[in-house]
Amino acid sequence: MGRGRLRIYLGAAPGVGKTYAMLAEAHRRQQRGTEVVVAFVEDHGRRLTGDLVAGLEVVLRQQVVHRGARFSEMDLDAVLARRPQVALVDELAHTNVPGCRNEKRWQDVEELLAAGIDVISTVNIQHLESLGDVVEGITGVRQRETVPDEVVRRADQIELVDMSPQALRRRLAHGNVYAPEKIDAALANYFRPGNLTALRELALLWTADRVDEYLQKYRAEQGIEGTWQARERIVVGLTGGPEGATLIRRAARIAARGSGGELLAVHISRSDGLAGTGHGSPQTLIEQRALVESLGGTFHAVLGDDPAAGLLDFARGVNATQIVLGTSRRPAWQYLYGPGVGTTVTREAGDIDVHMVSHEHAGSGRGRIPIRRITDLGRTRTVAGWLIGLAGPPLLALVLTAIGGLGLSTDMLLFLSLTVLAALVGGLLPAIGSALVGSSVLNYYFTPPIHTFTINEPQNIMAVAIFTVVGVSVASVVDLAARRTLQAARSQTEAQTLSALAGTVLRGAPNGDGVLTALMEQVRETFGQDSAALLERPEPLGAWVAVASAGPHPPTRPEAADVDVPVGESLALVLRGRVLPAADRRLLGAFAAQAAVVLERRRLAREAAAARREAEGNRIRTALLAAVSHDLRTPLAGIKASVTSLRSADVDWDPEDEAELLAGIEAGADRLDHLINNLLDMSRLQTGTVTPLIQETDLDEVVPFALGGVPPESVRLEVPETLPMIKADGGLLERSLANLVENAVKYSPDGVKVLVKADALHPAGGPGRVELRIVDRGPGVPEEAKERIFAPFQRYGDAPRGAGVGLGLAVARGFVEAMDGTVAAEDTPGGGLTMVVTLPAVERPPEPGAPAGDGQDPLSRLVT
Repeated sequence: MGRGRLRIYLGAAPGVGKTYAMLAEAHRRQQRGTEVVVAFVEDHGRRLTGDLVAGLEVVLRQQVVHRGARFSEMDLDAVLARRPQVALVDELAHTNVPGCRNEKRWQDVEELLAAGIDVISTVNIQHLESLGDVVEGITGVRQRETVPDEVVRRADQIELVDMSPQALRRRLAHGNVYAPEKIDAALANYFRPGNLTALRELALLWTADRVDEYLQKYRAEQGIEGTWQARERIVVGLTGGPEGATLIRRAARIAARGSGGELLAVHISRSDGLAGTGHGSPQTLIEQRALVESLGGTFHAVLGDDPAAGLLDFARGVNATQIVLGTSRRPAWQYLYGPGVGTTVTREAGDIDVHMVSHEHAGSGRGRIPIRRITDLGRTRTVAGWLIGLAGPPLLALVLTAIGGLGLSTDMLLFLSLTVLAALVGGLLPAIGSALVGSSVLNYYFTPPIHTFTINEPQNIMAVAIFTVVGVSVASVVDLAARRTLQAARSQTEAQTLSALAGTVLRGAPNGDGVLTALMEQVRETFGQDSAALLERPEPLGAWVAVASAGPHPPTRPEAADVDVPVGESLALVLRGRVLPAADRRLLGAFAAQAAVVLERRRLAREAAAARREAEGNRIRTALLAAVSHDLRTPLAGIKASVTSLRSADVDWDPEDEAELLAGIEAGADRLDHLINNLLDMSRLQTGTVTPLIQETDLDEVVPFALGGVPPESVRLEVPETLPMIKADGGLLERSLANLVENAVKYSPDGVKVLVKADALHPAGGPGRVELRIVDRGPGVPEEAKERIFAPFQRYGDAPRGAGVGLGLAVARGFVEAMDGTVAAEDTPGGGLTMVVTLPAVERPPEPGAPAGDGQDPLSRLVT
């Protein structure tokens, strides 16, 4: 059972006619024989919309009681049980009442699609997640009901329902949108001309971007390669603060403006190995990661002691064109510690554009020294602590001596403050050094008798001793607090990393394709390595083979790696870049175990695929036997009966009867020849033994031979002699076209000719192709069956058993694809089915002095 198809009617505002258009399409499909039901349609009291619901089957809604009130919602289970071909589901962004199975209606739609039910739905532009901030800025209203952009982008069809602001306001004034008591308020607020114009522009621009995506998809399917503008890669820097969602949506809009824009969110974690983290909330980062992925972007966690340098290195590494940052949340006085990440990135970005986005949290950070300045016991701070602890007391003594001293108790407090400062900056050992040096200097210069290390008064001895004990105690407490903070930060980072690891594995393809590569890239980023690889040794003592890798020059043997984590006897995760501390290897072991799980899952998927192929082969063989037992036996019985009759000595056949029997023998033999050829061709395709002899072929020479099996008066041929030569196997192409044409003639009404038309395509920047269309005016094929008709042993509709074994279209597609071509089915305008065959054309270099093109718009040649 395949996945259903989603069609969305997109509008700029309520009242433009989305639901009306959806219902009109439902009636058109119903008239064509498609089974359509109304799963949920809200007419909002509009008479014309309500009239269109009449004549359609309506699935009763479920009644949900919430806080004492009764609400009507779509009955998802009833629709799934009904299993129509098409379900109408209005208001895709709607939030369901608590008590329903899913929180959002678009999640209900996903279940219907997964069940193989086609869905037609509606949504307004203001409900798209990435446009929430823009719409709020235009209308002053924050949309609470939103749908992820990716859900709408995945729709098979998106149709814009457009209406000018003036026409929409007239509809509103005439009472065709809202009840009379709401009209004046709506016209004065949300439905102002400026608002509607801006929303209409958003809808048009967003739809235009989707058209670009569909065109690129078409180019990819047709093998068209051309020069396009460089892809925009937008990197958004996240701190884990509350402004992240605003930055992500702004970056998503920037990425969506250009064709093929890419959104990458990055969070820089300060660490030594994994011993540190950023300042953001873990839960906030998890929510922002989900938002990035719902908008079609990717999330990256990168290690770096300098956030600005780490962000720029990442941006340059992915060839980013723009960076989006939020204005700092630090209070103004904290800029004494440095210019800040935004200023540094802007200054050093070079040719990368930097967008500084203002937000409501700017300058609202807590007025404290950042936690990194009291918990980071790295080399720089340790050196600074020793300088304060060893050089500070002598310098303080010089100052106090110059001013004559402030009294022993005051001098002692100043030296104690210096020891506390050394502890805050450098930790335990610098503070102990400061306490010892400070007590010695205090004793020598300020404790009577001065300039000696003897102390006459017992209370001064006690004071110096207490000073030393307090200094050492403060240093111990500060050092312990710093290390506990780092341990907590490390545990938090490990938890975030394991969560990201689990998400990478769970979101991966069932067969593991791409997951291992993403996992290796995540290992490389998380542990700050140059490259990472997963190595496997298929045989004991055999050579290592790289299963997946990331980064330049990954290790090819465990012995050549800086870090080696074995997984069993035949698998190893290896890293190159730097040696990791022992504490980090525990987390790396989790990555290695997950990689082994993914690899095993991929093997199981391959075995399952092989089993499915074997089952398909068995099905083909069973079908072949069924075809031989009936479809081949029938013409054989007819031939044998005719031959037996002719050879009978008891009957004196007149010439007319004899000719009729001979004609029956000839027809049966032709039918046998056709069936056997298709069976042999299908067998060759299934076993992969079709090897086409590709050479320059003239289409207008192949097509006439392909029409030999149909009456000449049943086909109209339009194949220009000026077509370029194609790259094809003439014999295979003739067989393919013969099957397609015979199928078209079979289903065409009597007296209506099948059109066989060829044309050349010259896409800009891509290789030329030739397109051949076989157009019939028969009953046509529903959208959901257009792929199924190419499967072996498929006969559409009520075709009789004598119509063949259902191999003609399967053979035709198999042969054409073997020649690097495509075969697809389309609806014929006005009714019927069109088979579209495309094949690569032979490229000819332009003659000297010849014009560069034919003067036509290249895209106009793509639409026929």
